[in-house]
Amino acid sequence: MRVHFIVHEAFEAPGAYARWALDRRHTVTFSRVYAGDRLPAAVEDIDLLIVMGGPQSPATTTAECPHFDARAEMRLIAACKEAGKAVVGVCLGAQLLGEALGTPCLRSPEPEVGTFPVTLTEAGRAHPFFDGFEDSFDSGHWHHDMPGLTPDAVVLAGSAGCPHQIVAYGDLQFGFQCHMEFDTEIVEGLIASAEKELSALAGRRFVQTPQQLRHNDHRAMNQRLMGFLDRLAAGHTADRPVVGTSSER
Repeated sequence: MRVHFIVHEAFEAPGAYARWALDRRHTVTFSRVYAGDRLPAAVEDIDLLIVMGGPQSPATTTAECPHFDARAEMRLIAACKEAGKAVVGVCLGAQLLGEALGTPCLRSPEPEVGTFPVTLTEAGRAHPFFDGFEDSFDSGHWHHDMPGLTPDAVVLAGSAGCPHQIVAYGDLQFGFQCHMEFDTEIVEGLIASAEKELSALAGRRFVQTPQQLRHNDHRAMNQRLMGFLDRLAAGHTADRPVVGTSSER
């Protein structure tokens, strides 16, 4: 499988997503846009596009952040969807996926920073790609916004602070507002990059302190994510619709 990553910042690394792709010996390529890499010019050489997070929003302009071209990324995402490619958007990537398909991102009811439970909806429990997931499981979080819903989008999981944690936008296209890829190195990089943000959010209901963030164990959620990705890859190879995508809003 040919997996292409769009990475917006060094401290928003792919983590468990990249470990999965390398462990399964997939062909892996990157657009590290913060380092000046270009986006792919076409989708023919991509089977799975993974768009990572970042401090930007879909509304961020190139004047505000010269290395981030939201419109170009959304055109690539839409082209992948049109071509039947698998797409996973993570945090900012999930919001870009929703916007690429015609729905604006939304403000999350609560900011979430740390490890907190995510709960599958009825549709999520029935979806074959989430087979083996507990009904409720811990996941990493670091966000203020969340992806919007297209008319045929299906909410597969939510949390107490954010109702749109995992959204299916098609048989092979998924937005993950939550960060199941987190590991110790990524969290340290985020803490270092967000001292002012963490200070401003201190005391909020779903915001952990740096000390708490450093003590979270990410191994179980990484394994769950890899199981999802295995099933997504198998679904792409099978090239057939999956069940469990009836609308739930």
